[in-house]
Amino acid sequence: MNFGKKGLKLASVLMGTMLMGGVLAGCGSQADSNEIKVGANFEMTGNVANYGAATLDGLKLAIDEINDAGGVDGKKITLVTADNKSEASEAVNAATKLISDDKVSVLVGPAVTANVIAESQVATDNKVPIIAPDATSPDVTVENGKVKPFVFRSCFIDPQQGTVMAKFASENLKAKTAVIYVDNSTDYSKSLGKVFKEKFEAAGGKVLMEEAFLAKDQDFKATLTKLKTANADVIFVPAYYEEVGKIVKQARELGITCPILGTDGWDDSKVTDIAGAEALNNTYFSTHYSDKDESVKPFVEAFKSKYGHMPNVFAALGYDAGKMLADAIKRAGSGDPEKIQKALEETKDLKVGTGTITMDKNHNPIKQAVILQNKDGDRVMVAKIMPDSED
Repeated sequence: MNFGKKGLKLASVLMGTMLMGGVLAGCGSQADSNEIKVGANFEMTGNVANYGAATLDGLKLAIDEINDAGGVDGKKITLVTADNKSEASEAVNAATKLISDDKVSVLVGPAVTANVIAESQVATDNKVPIIAPDATSPDVTVENGKVKPFVFRSCFIDPQQGTVMAKFASENLKAKTAVIYVDNSTDYSKSLGKVFKEKFEAAGGKVLMEEAFLAKDQDFKATLTKLKTANADVIFVPAYYEEVGKIVKQARELGITCPILGTDGWDDSKVTDIAGAEALNNTYFSTHYSDKDESVKPFVEAFKSKYGHMPNVFAALGYDAGKMLADAIKRAGSGDPEKIQKALEETKDLKVGTGTITMDKNHNPIKQAVILQNKDGDRVMVAKIMPDSED
């Protein structure tokens, strides 16, 4: 997910990052210890603290399970946490501390794209791998067409969601026409709209109209009235839950009854609070997992047992990141960061909490997306679709 892209700008930290990276170069972690230190760089305070906290809970569960089973080759994994305060500049500071002071072998986090990008130069300069659980922007692992060698993720990327929803619209819903309504204030929404159009039309569909709104808009009825005249089979709204709830509510009030489709920005219970359960009927969105999927039941039950509540998508992806790092450390046979980086690149058919993943050439996991339908106040899993691989 590119949650946190909204309102989070990449701070002017790149020069400082490069300087710190140069100072720290060669400070790597202690590979010969009886423990393997993993740095958790997360948003524990600030405006996206809920994302960081949930992801960290999932990561802690995975590490607890690994340690309870004897660790990795007899070595316990020790989690060292640092709060980046939901700010890109603080993400750099946290990564610097974890690498130079705590001598971690791997970094996990942050949760949001801007913060991962901010820390990546320090980690790369010091050859310490990062696993980003939730950051879905392609820019996290690829910059100017070049793969960042030490940055990986446990979630699929934004363009894959556009592909998945176009496939779902054309193949599952048999839609022939669509209109697209994007948030013009986020690259997340605009890029998803572009990919959806490309893939939907490649499948034989036709996009009849494209319109845009801005974050924090309240009244969408004028544009929705215009979209209604197109009489399209589906409406695609790749946006965040605050605006999505209002858009769906107002669309239904205007008599728009066709399916409304979205992406993981919808994956928050507040959508129902804003739109109402009835208005959300006949809407669908892509996300990373469903807690009702039988294949993820072991993870869900373990999480409920530890924390007393159901895991959300952030917790699930944090858990996946924990399983990824343990598998890589085991195959590396060492806590040496460069050996772990090589093992992460070779991840294949690894069973994690949300399914099975294989790492592609751009350090993005090949894994299924889940399509959920909002139905009478509940979420029902209706499909699993494999996004395009980048191999």
